[in-house]
Amino acid sequence: MWRFTHVPESTRADAERFLSNLNKQADFFSPQQSVVVARAPGRLDLMGGIADYSGALVLELPLAAATWAAVQFSDEPAITLRSTGVEDTPQVTIELAELARLDYTAAHTLLTRDPERSWAAYVAGCLIVLQRECGLLVERGLRLFLHSNVPAGKGVSSSAALEVATMQALSTLYDMHIAGRELALLCQKVENLVVGAPCGIMDQMTSACGEQDSLLALLCQPAELQESITLPNELEVWGIDSGIRHAVTGADYGSVRIGAFMGYRIIADLAGLPVQTQGEQSVSIEDSRWQGYLANISPSLWERAYRERLPHQIHGAAFLRQYQGSTDSVTHIDPTCTYAVRQPTAHPIYEHHRVRLFRALLARPVLTDEDCCLLGELMYQSHASYSACGLGSNGTDRLVELVRQAGPRANLYGAKITGGGSGGTVAVLARRGSQAQIEHIAALYAQETGYAVEILGGSSPGAVAWGSQQLVVA
Repeated sequence: MWRFTHVPESTRADAERFLSNLNKQADFFSPQQSVVVARAPGRLDLMGGIADYSGALVLELPLAAATWAAVQFSDEPAITLRSTGVEDTPQVTIELAELARLDYTAAHTLLTRDPERSWAAYVAGCLIVLQRECGLLVERGLRLFLHSNVPAGKGVSSSAALEVATMQALSTLYDMHIAGRELALLCQKVENLVVGAPCGIMDQMTSACGEQDSLLALLCQPAELQESITLPNELEVWGIDSGIRHAVTGADYGSVRIGAFMGYRIIADLAGLPVQTQGEQSVSIEDSRWQGYLANISPSLWERAYRERLPHQIHGAAFLRQYQGSTDSVTHIDPTCTYAVRQPTAHPIYEHHRVRLFRALLARPVLTDEDCCLLGELMYQSHASYSACGLGSNGTDRLVELVRQAGPRANLYGAKITGGGSGGTVAVLARRGSQAQIEHIAALYAQETGYAVEILGGSSPGAVAWGSQQLVVA
């Protein structure tokens, strides 16, 4: 039986559940060698969402739900991965020789070609990135056990939690001292370059650097941590799962991201910024005005100078003929597709403004009911903008409407879709002590739709604050 030598009190109950699950896997780890454990939470995107890849400020809450990663050296010349939890997956074994000297393209092909085993890309991808970016030599076999209670496909960053927990455990095992920001950036490379999902940075940063019961404030230019925001005593944040699966690998998310970068490229042309072609579909822009980020364009300038000059949509081939490419290194423009441009471009411009207002309101020493209603209105505006981008869903729209109908009389102030949209979870801002109202909304929604609904609440420390622990045989 394995046990912790020490575990932080705030996550003791979660640690006991993890140990109970691990001890059912009696054959997996050798009792003769130590086991390193790390833990990384999921996150609830309160404000900011998909504007992260356009340089916006985002406000994220690390959740109580987390992923655990345990790793041990092995005498076998292979990497063996086993995962349990929300979604049990088949065990995966990869020979060491297969992982040696792989570039990112080859690693993506190897680790994602079998859909049933593609979950391993998030884990083995950490080794690929450590090899390529940090010079790690993987000369011994490894056994990794993963256990997660972060709902998968619900827009609360189960993938980031998996990557961050794994990266933290591996860096400890190999005695590599990687700071939180760098850890998150390495995990983003796993998702962008090995898994093949064009996510921004906010998920990995929150899972790595988040503080319990505080909103992580991140200016995504590219990943600048700002002072975290302790939630006011009178407010709490909940997540309600819509029952509709979400994935940032989906075409909707990717096409909206492509449209935003197309919009920035067109604005740069209209503004007369110097542009150089870098390669197929790739350009660099000399931009001292906005530093390459749509979020730095003010809403008033957008309305006055650019909104009406951007097309609602554009065909991929026509865009490439006129503009050669975009500054986005993790997406590919399909010449045969038509992309929405104006709304995906407008969203981060307004969202950055909304998030800054949201933070300013939270900073007031005393929040009035009017302040709370204004916070909620900013969330409703954000949700409407997601839907205008094509990232809504009937389920999340209905949950937001149920919150709006209940309103401040029920101590519910605002709601919005989280993360990449197109389903997943809705974040709700409520007065503290509103669990019964949240449960009522969830029950109404489940009765209407027939979906199984999960409520997410609570908070916990990010991977860096939690640290790494060792297991010993009891």
